[in-house]
Amino acid sequence: MPAAGESEVVVSGIATGVPDRTVRVAVRQVLRRERRQARIAVTFVGKRQMRLLNAEYLRHDRPTDVLSFPLLQPDGSLAGDIYVCRYMAARNARLHRAPVREELLRLVVHGTLHVLGWDHPAGASRNRSAMWRRQERYLAGCV
Repeated sequence: MPAAGESEVVVSGIATGVPDRTVRVAVRQVLRRERRQARIAVTFVGKRQMRLLNAEYLRHDRPTDVLSFPLLQPDGSLAGDIYVCRYMAARNARLHRAPVREELLRLVVHGTLHVLGWDHPAGASRNRSAMWRRQERYLAGCV
């Protein structure tokens, strides 16, 4: 149980090789630097499960790397669900010649920023967006 005034982060799902504690620290670091509190669940899923989630919620019949769902609570607090696809993270890591661990944490940070309301344009320009630059700064403190 987190201390009073501290955000709660729950990690579950398939094995990724990244310790749950590391994931919790990454999410809490983003929340702290954004001066926000939230209850966030990070779930690591496989390719099939992510495809099903992406089809159900975004109507895209393909896997994606991360899905985020912010959930404003009746008391005004923030909660969020983040789903990260291990398969897609490994694929992205190969494409960008990055370690899989780094890519998994990048997606966790990315998902956390989406829960907090950050967004980016679609396509190649997303890598030049304010959200992307913020994500990469926060990621540097996690890897």
